[in-house]
Amino acid sequence: MKKKILIIIAAAIAAAALAFVIYVNDYYHVINRDSALENTDLVSISKTDRGYFYDGPGEEDALIFYPGAKVEDIAYSALLKEISAGGVDCFLVSMPCNLAFFGINRADDIIEEYGYENVYLAGHSLGGAMAASYAADNSEKLDGLILLAAYSTKDLKDSHLKVLSVYGSEDKVVNMEKIVQGRGMMPDTYEEFVIEGGNHSGFGDYGEQRGDGAGAITPDEQRTQAAEKILEVIKYK
Repeated sequence: MKKKILIIIAAAIAAAALAFVIYVNDYYHVINRDSALENTDLVSISKTDRGYFYDGPGEEDALIFYPGAKVEDIAYSALLKEISAGGVDCFLVSMPCNLAFFGINRADDIIEEYGYENVYLAGHSLGGAMAASYAADNSEKLDGLILLAAYSTKDLKDSHLKVLSVYGSEDKVVNMEKIVQGRGMMPDTYEEFVIEGGNHSGFGDYGEQRGDGAGAITPDEQRTQAAEKILEVIKYK
């Protein structure tokens, strides 16, 4: 009997492991792969042991970015190029299994190694939720938090952080009730910016996301609006 129980347990573990492998390998891939990591006139991109570094003309401000769940990290390159070109260097964090809750503290090493005057943490969807969780526990290390189609489940009301929430009017993936509830946990600096015609997947370059609304603007337009707003909050407020 004991041997039979052990066989059943082993089979259940193997099945769960297989299901997990299948789950994490079914993810959204970047569409424009050839151009994703191409340097521009203003931005130089390099691989790091944590992901990618987008080095633009700025020297004082940095943005650390956590990707959305099951989205290839470089799908956010187009967005980060725009932000970096505007004067805020960006760090794209590669997450284990493309899931940010396995790498929630990866901002630590970047903050410790680089000596930027101002550091902001940002993330899309699950990446934003994990960024908010990190910010709540490490607010003294950061100057602000950027949530893209995301919300915080932790109280940030007493923090000094600038907090910006950006989402598309056609987003059918993010839980808007959670965004509304989360407003009560935000500091006085909290600001929301709605991209009219934008959706959930438009922040990245990975195509249509299951369950999302149809965007009334192009992903390029959505990313440009998001980048401009992020730069406004970081550099001009």
